[in-house]
Amino acid sequence: MSILTIHGQKREYPAGTPFQDIARTYQPEYPDDILLVRYQQNLRELFKEVEGDGELEFVTAAEKSGRSTYRRTVTLLMEAAAHGLYRADDAAGTAGHDAVGQIRVIVQHSIGAGYYCEFRQGKACLPADTARIQELKGKMKELVRRDLPVLKYSVRTQDAVRYFEDCQREDKASLFRYRRNSRVNLYELAGYRDYYYGYMAPSTGYCKAFDLVPYQKGFMLVFPERDTHIVADFHPMDKLFRTMDDAAAWGESMGVRTIGDLNNVIADGRIQDLVLVQESWMEQKIGDIAEQIAGDLRRKIVLIAGPSSSGKTTFSHRLSIQLTAQGLRPHPISLDDFYVNREDTPLDENGDYDFECLEAIDIALLNQCLRELLEGKAVTLPVFNFRTGHREWRQRPLKIRDGDVLVIEGIHGLNEKLTEQLPKESKFKIYISALTHLNIDSQNNLSTTDTRLFRRLVRDARTRNTNARETLARWPSVRRGEEKNIFPFQEEADVMFNTALIYELPVLKCYAEPLLFSVDRGCPEFEEAKRLLKILDYALPVPGESISHNSILREFMGGGCFNI
Repeated sequence: MSILTIHGQKREYPAGTPFQDIARTYQPEYPDDILLVRYQQNLRELFKEVEGDGELEFVTAAEKSGRSTYRRTVTLLMEAAAHGLYRADDAAGTAGHDAVGQIRVIVQHSIGAGYYCEFRQGKACLPADTARIQELKGKMKELVRRDLPVLKYSVRTQDAVRYFEDCQREDKASLFRYRRNSRVNLYELAGYRDYYYGYMAPSTGYCKAFDLVPYQKGFMLVFPERDTHIVADFHPMDKLFRTMDDAAAWGESMGVRTIGDLNNVIADGRIQDLVLVQESWMEQKIGDIAEQIAGDLRRKIVLIAGPSSSGKTTFSHRLSIQLTAQGLRPHPISLDDFYVNREDTPLDENGDYDFECLEAIDIALLNQCLRELLEGKAVTLPVFNFRTGHREWRQRPLKIRDGDVLVIEGIHGLNEKLTEQLPKESKFKIYISALTHLNIDSQNNLSTTDTRLFRRLVRDARTRNTNARETLARWPSVRRGEEKNIFPFQEEADVMFNTALIYELPVLKCYAEPLLFSVDRGCPEFEEAKRLLKILDYALPVPGESISHNSILREFMGGGCFNI
């Protein structure tokens, strides 16, 4: 017998008891479905078994790990349903093998509460007509009703490569060619076998809440959000989609859509060419934005906003250079200098100063200064002293002339309330973020949030002497601020700029990996550190010495030319 500590109480279970059996007993105590357990300080799937004494915690769909598990399992459900519907009749279409020309479903981007997906036949994108989407949704619902088990197999890595080569799944085969681990895990559902990054629910019966919604050339696979039993409403984000789709199309034109493709480039010694091409492409995009601004002389105020670690500071410098090349004179203004005095700062629910809320900015003063500048008056702008917590007036007065542009960077830049007293035609709003278009493979996408987190880990260690555990502990609070103050306004931007670099994961790996290995197993952040290390393990390393000094990546790894 094994002694498990559950909710502080000790219970005896026979060795070999599936965690799913134990979870069923405790499920009535939880409003959300139990999808995983933490056992002996490790996440375990419910079809695993008790192996000895230890503490047992239940992980529900409301937690980050549980939410990811749910999304992953529904994605497998969708793939298995598509395989059942479109599997070829010849021998190449059996047991997970793809025949030439077989219709498949590809996961492209993460948007809001879902994944944007497309039907593909070879490399061709097929129209996602309503009938085909409903057919796929109906097959998924059928598999849910049958409550089929999700099976897990551990196979030799070399056998996985051979298997996916036989399936004509080059995205998977190239991913595993560079794996150092001798074995990998494959999952099987309804005769469809595939690799997925991370854990799975034990059966299709757990996947009741999802929807397929036609969108653009494909459809959205939509998941629950706050209420784990109800599918979230899908709100189209056309500007965000176009920005991500543009980057994905560029990646495909370079022959790099997945980490396996990127590893091939690195192993072939072609990475420096790819770096130079993307930096050139990005500079051209920044130049196009500057040209847009210069094309309308009424646009005197450029507002730049984006989530943490998007590269806003470097982008602002590079945009200013391009504006100068257009014959304009940019003047940088930081919203931080318009903070209200410390004693007037609003408090959050914990009684701490809430520096990220809109009310932490002296909106009236900001609008007055900007309005007077537009009127041609000389204005003395404040400088916020973060040591004393008060504004100071020690700058020389600023007066703008024809050709002058104010470049304002801050998290509230897209919120119209920030500059509501200014004419709309005088403003040009830019939303920037690291919208990762590189996927692990055709079913497993890289999270844009993870890309920014890698950047922040590296920057915090370099500039703030903050270790990885501290950065990981603060990240959920940072994310809550973004959800409240930035993301709701992103579609208000006049233009979106994607700062994600197709080569950055291999570069950041060299810096982030040792930081993450320093997180102690006993820390609450160890689980997240372990997950991030697994992502880094997919990519071959690339030394950072050859990265250009004006690259956005230099804002995080250091060595840039903008003194950030």
